Amino acid sequence: MTGSTMRCWPSGPERLRRALAAFALCLLLPLAALAEGRIEHAEIVPGEEGYVVNADIDLELNPRLVDAVNRGVSLYFNAQFVIERDRWYWLDEQVAERTLNFRLTYNAITRSYRLSVGSFHQSFDSLDAAVRTMQRIRNWVIVPAGELKLGTTYRAALRFQLDTSLLPKPFQVTTIGSRDWTLATDWQRWSFLAGGPQ
Repeated sequence: MTGSTMRCWPSGPERLRRALAAFALCLLLPLAALAEGRIEHAEIVPGEEGYVVNADIDLELNPRLVDAVNRGVSLYFNAQFVIERDRWYWLDEQVAERTLNFRLTYNAITRSYRLSVGSFHQSFDSLDAAVRTMQRIRNWVIVPAGELKLGTTYRAALRFQLDTSLLPKPFQVTTIGSRDWTLATDWQRWSFLAGGPQ
């Protein structure tokens, strides 16, 4: 008697399940590589104009980004901040959402780096000094004091990232799927009591 073996192929639904799992893994891999920096410290404190955010960010430009800025390409970064309040009867309430935009450029004539935050501009002799200044957020007003209920606990979230959507169009095409152009921190989340000790 002769024996034979036959390779067993997965059924149609099993193949579909495996294909979807592989696709989901491909989507998650870029997200795992996304967070290349971190927020070392973040806090919300009452200020003269309302509640302000202070944060220290640890983020290093890779050689590709350093080369781009040294060749005259402006790099854009943003800090995103969100305040939410729990609601037991509905979705959480988003109390505030703010974005702080940075523009980092190099001037070949003066051999200096310029950091712009809104209408404020500052020049630096070195790229390292400009990046360090960008990574120290101080007294960023995120919500007037009257908009938060005293004694209420809120959830805050902050992240910092390179914004490739503002790059020149040829660079935007280059950034698709490129890890060199993906630079961001994870969301830093914490709770705080409005009007209470921070």
